[in-house]
Amino acid sequence: MAKDTVEVLIEGGSATPGPPLGPALGPFGINMMQVVDEINKKSADFAGMKVPIKVTIDRDTRDFEIEIGTPPTTALIMQELGIEKASHEPGLDIVNDLPIETALKIARMKFDSLLSNDYKAGVKEVMGTCVSMGLSVDGKDPREAQKDVDAGKYDDILVE
Repeated sequence: MAKDTVEVLIEGGSATPGPPLGPALGPFGINMMQVVDEINKKSADFAGMKVPIKVTIDRDTRDFEIEIGTPPTTALIMQELGIEKASHEPGLDIVNDLPIETALKIARMKFDSLLSNDYKAGVKEVMGTCVSMGLSVDGKDPREAQKDVDAGKYDDILVE
């Protein structure tokens, strides 16, 4: 029962037997179209975003299991705000503003893969991503917004 795992980053709903999937799975001799079809079915909700995919293959039976991860926090933020790219100079150039409600929505989507124990800390993690993307949060620097979360200013919004 030897198992191998292949991890790739693919645009949701549009996997093909070509690179990066084909060369990674080719040596295992599994039916590539079955894998591609299942990945596309499972990742259709993330169309237009890069999604981490984990394919676990049983070498003996050639059976496979597919796990779809959540897209990176930056991809979720960019989709929610409808922006193409983040700032080239994050400390100087602010490209958009992330409402606290949207930060909570993203924290809920990513909660299983965040390091946080509660949504309050998860929202602070999402705000930390905003720092490196050149975004403000509720019209302020994300670090200031994080301090406001600590001070309890958003407790009415950040309920479990």
